[in-house]
Amino acid sequence: MKAYWIANYTEIKDTERLKKYAVKAKEAVEKYSGKILARSATNITLEGREMVRVALAEFPDIQTAQNCYNSEEYIEARKHLQDNVIREHIIFEGM
Repeated sequence: MKAYWIANYTEIKDTERLKKYAVKAKEAVEKYSGKILARSATNITLEGREMVRVALAEFPDIQTAQNCYNSEEYIEARKHLQDNVIREHIIFEGM
């Protein structure tokens, strides 16, 4: 069954650092047979906390998604997020 990453950002301090993260993260996702499906700062919050950015990626399965998240490449990408963003990051299975 396919798996998805969803990252919901509630705060971004430095958008230039976020752009650097996005480049490195995309490389890691693609290395693990993933695909970025959507990224947007334009969204409408209907329930819950207001999000300033949302990102969605698809992977072949949940183990591959988790392996990507724990990979050296993605750990390196996440360094651009330290002290820069507040987000929730979830991996889930879906169709």
